[in-house]
Amino acid sequence: MQTNEEKISLLLEMIAFATIDGNLHPKEYAFLAIVAKELNISTEVFKDLFHQELPLLVIKSEYERFHQFYRLALLMHSDGVIHSKEEIAIIQIGIDMGLNPVVTNRMLKMMKMHSSPIIEADVLLEIFKEQHN
Repeated sequence: MQTNEEKISLLLEMIAFATIDGNLHPKEYAFLAIVAKELNISTEVFKDLFHQELPLLVIKSEYERFHQFYRLALLMHSDGVIHSKEEIAIIQIGIDMGLNPVVTNRMLKMMKMHSSPIIEADVLLEIFKEQHN
């Protein structure tokens, strides 16, 4: 289970990524609000995060890093426009997380190729397993 501090850090990273193109689309905001709700972050705290700069925590679990990368990829697709700054940033974020670039690029390509960026859980798990090869 994640601590509240870790949950806040995840959201801060997502907010920073969502605004990398200089704009926060309403669909991106809605996606972030859903994630905040799933993480049991109150609406007040969530809204306040847009006005804070807190240090990001390093995600220790490889699975959690992969999961966060997938969240960021979904966020990138949420407004229907993939900005070049988002593409560059997400690749760098994956590298900074210590994720295999071949695996993250495969996931991103798979998300782009389909009408919906959502990847089935079993397929996502298989992609994650490739991380270890």
